[in-house]
Amino acid sequence: MDDGSRSVGQSVKVLNEMAAAGVTDVCLTPHLRAAQLAGAPPRAHDEAFASLQAAAPPVPRLHRGAEVMLDRPLPAINDNTRRSTIGGTRYILVEFPRMVAYDTVNIALGRVVDAGLLPLLAHPERYACCSPEAVARWRELGARMQVDATTLLSTQSRGQRARALVSAGLADILAADNHGDDRIIATGRQFLEAQDGAEQAELLTAVNPRAILSDEPLSAVPPVEIRRTWMQRIRQLLEGE
Repeated sequence: MDDGSRSVGQSVKVLNEMAAAGVTDVCLTPHLRAAQLAGAPPRAHDEAFASLQAAAPPVPRLHRGAEVMLDRPLPAINDNTRRSTIGGTRYILVEFPRMVAYDTVNIALGRVVDAGLLPLLAHPERYACCSPEAVARWRELGARMQVDATTLLSTQSRGQRARALVSAGLADILAADNHGDDRIIATGRQFLEAQDGAEQAELLTAVNPRAILSDEPLSAVPPVEIRRTWMQRIRQLLEGE
């Protein structure tokens, strides 16, 4: 899964676990540099996908894409570009170095939109420049936000940022960010349902992901209150108290 699974067998194991948890579709997003986007996906990606397809269970369904590191301006968009978007849609998963400057993100996301694509920003909570105010601006530019589901339970600063975004209604989807391990989107869904956020959980894990795969606009996700008592319980569990 993603670019981190070490074997087809490991990927198949993860897919079976996801299916058992109710996951119906998975987007495979190996890493690419912006400079690679003008060409066809690397042959290694095609070969790995063919091997996985041959061994994968029928559910969840597999969709190809890429996670594009915007370490430089996007090259001119051509017919090959859609082979790296999410399922061939206008949505393209993008990321930045963790210490990226706020203005750099603004410029880069604006260029993606100007190219006729819809940037889906991976794990905005990881970036030092991330704040609800910054994300509100990125959304105004046309970007949408993909928060890592398991980060919602983190006691680190990125966990605080992830919860702030979801609480403010600034996240659009949750992602497992699974790299052949046990991370799963159900973690975030269960966390939100425990906060009386069943509506938000459904939008973030089912409605909006389905809209992306259908190349349709995403639904607004209402704010949700994340109770401090829950975070205290999580902290106690992680510290073994």
